[in-house]
Amino acid sequence: MLQTTSVEQASGIGTRPLCVDLDGTLVKSDTLLDSLLLLVRIRPLQALQSPAWALRGKAALKREVASRVTLDVTHLPYNRPLIAYLKEQKAAGRKIYLATGADSETAERVAAHFDFFDGVLASDGKTNLTGGNKLEGMRNRFGEEGYDYIGNSFVDIPLLRHAGSAMIANPDRGLASRLRRSGIVIEREFDDRAGALKTFLSAIRIHQWAKNVLVLVPFLLSHSLTAPHIAAAVIAFFCFSLCASATYIVNDMLDIDADRRHPRKRARAFASGDMSAFTGAFVAIAFVAAALLAARFLLPSAFLLWLLLYIASTLAYSFYLKRIVLVDVILLSCLYTVRVLAGGAATDVPISPWLSAFSVFLFLSLAMVKRFSELRNALERGTKFAHGRGYLSVDIEQLRSFGTASAYAAVVVFAMYISGRDVTILYHHPGRLWLATPLMLLWLSRVWLLASRGELNEDPIIFAVTDRMSLLIGAAVVLIAVLAAL
Repeated sequence: MLQTTSVEQASGIGTRPLCVDLDGTLVKSDTLLDSLLLLVRIRPLQALQSPAWALRGKAALKREVASRVTLDVTHLPYNRPLIAYLKEQKAAGRKIYLATGADSETAERVAAHFDFFDGVLASDGKTNLTGGNKLEGMRNRFGEEGYDYIGNSFVDIPLLRHAGSAMIANPDRGLASRLRRSGIVIEREFDDRAGALKTFLSAIRIHQWAKNVLVLVPFLLSHSLTAPHIAAAVIAFFCFSLCASATYIVNDMLDIDADRRHPRKRARAFASGDMSAFTGAFVAIAFVAAALLAARFLLPSAFLLWLLLYIASTLAYSFYLKRIVLVDVILLSCLYTVRVLAGGAATDVPISPWLSAFSVFLFLSLAMVKRFSELRNALERGTKFAHGRGYLSVDIEQLRSFGTASAYAAVVVFAMYISGRDVTILYHHPGRLWLATPLMLLWLSRVWLLASRGELNEDPIIFAVTDRMSLLIGAAVVLIAVLAAL
């Protein structure tokens, strides 16, 4: 049941040995859930066996998962104030032990990552070392000498009650008040969490909702700004936004191990350990359910079909397709186009072939520039590939060629549209639309120029809605369209 290194007694300053929990305490996340998510991503068929492993007990489940995936312990979201405290205690000569319900294989690797642990107590595949089992193991290990303990959850209450000194780190909600009501004095608390609202907004990536403005494009271009159309378009926008957030949550949970190695993505809600996978799964299910119910009862059935196609495609992208070279960027461009087509279905506005073609080429270019930026950043970091993708750094020039060609193809489609007869139905002065052509060329060329310089955010859509020049160009294009319609 117990995995230990030495049997030395606490010495030095004469204090009791300090025992530290792992999941939720030393690490802000749960290593079992992290390992399961990694298993789902890299070995999905084996992950399907997890219910059978769980029937043999939680300790067996932990051992089976740990034997199949190797969690990167060097990039786990550790509790920084707690780490600093443990280093201070070690420097003062104190004995420190990692006492965890995690499997011993994972626990030993975490302990080896630091230089202050003197031993490890962990689950061994047969006994799940939590609650009463952990208390019994620690009493057997330390005897009359006793121990001090740092935990975080309600299951730690028996250990905190019998500890010489009780401390908590990132405690479960209500744990501190429960301990105080039980007469347990909390000697110290180590908090290392972002605010709940900030974490929630980060997890659902609310800033990405800007992409779903595309569902408004069909009815805006049709010039049919009636109240029913506006209401349908707004509902469609929120349906897509909720579904997009849900799929972002799934994607981030599956990418948790890879994101922790990324200089920017490691701050995401799940990679940083600020939101648990259980909470993320609940939010994702609630969002999808709300979106599907609204689509089913408030919008045409054609919109619901497009929404279901979007959900299925984004899940396929998250689970597998994003790792297939070129398929990923083509699918991304199609997902942008689906938003436009769904917007037309929601407002009963027919989509012209010109708009569809323009969307495909434009968004293919933006998907390419996203991958180009990722590769360029990877090259600057000294790596040969973008982690989690199938691209190599040597592909960067080819991506630039594909992306710029697709950008100018979109402008050509636009020029052909405003030269045709269809445009006269909607615009009294279609010739004025030619003024938008150089502005489009300017913006697309600028995006690729900044990407080549390494000055572009990896997400061009977010860049477009936060960059002053992009906003000015967008406002100018809208003004030109209004003048052409008058």
